[in-house]
Amino acid sequence: MKGPTFDREKVHFNVARLKKEGRTFEVVIDPDLAIQFKKEGGDVREVLHAQKIFCDAHKGLPSPDDDMEAAFQTTDTLAIAARIIKDGQIQLTSEYREKKREEKKKRILELIRINAIDARTGLPHPLVRLENAFAEARVKIDEDKSAEDQVNDIITQLRPVLPLKIDVKKIQVHIPANYAAKMYGTVKSFGRIIKEDWLNDGSWRVVVEIPAGLQTDFYEDLNGKTHGNCETKLIE
Repeated sequence: MKGPTFDREKVHFNVARLKKEGRTFEVVIDPDLAIQFKKEGGDVREVLHAQKIFCDAHKGLPSPDDDMEAAFQTTDTLAIAARIIKDGQIQLTSEYREKKREEKKKRILELIRINAIDARTGLPHPLVRLENAFAEARVKIDEDKSAEDQVNDIITQLRPVLPLKIDVKKIQVHIPANYAAKMYGTVKSFGRIIKEDWLNDGSWRVVVEIPAGLQTDFYEDLNGKTHGNCETKLIE
């Protein structure tokens, strides 16, 4: 039976490819799910766009049963597909790679905005300023590294064109009893709790260390959720 065909001019898709016994075997995949499956396993049917083994997916040419039997000792499509994804290479389209680069760039920009400040003013850099600095410094995103693993190297690249300083702030917060318990998670989500005291009146006094770039967001979140009924003090 002839497999589905793909129009190269209109359709761009990602494949997993494995060469075995001198033959090429391919499956058409969802790239994010395939990468996850390669690491963690799972239900291979969720990964596949077509439950079909190809010798050339772009031409829509199915792999002969004899070739599959010789290479895998089975013709079970799902079992072979799992082997191809686990043991083979994931071939990504340029569109997908560009999408992932943009996502990683946005994450890196956000990490810099959160963790670094303007060395001259002590204030966070606006995102548009960081984006302009990226272009001026010709920053290259490493596709094989997570945003967190490369952000420090990128900050080093940006410093010649943008004054950046990694900084944290220690802030003491005093929250009234009627808000204290439900604000614990909010305060902890912003940074590291250094010291805390539950006072006799049920209120909560806490010292938290947060990235300097989150200072404004922290104050706004606290004031919004307590309707302004909290006290904050920056500890030098």
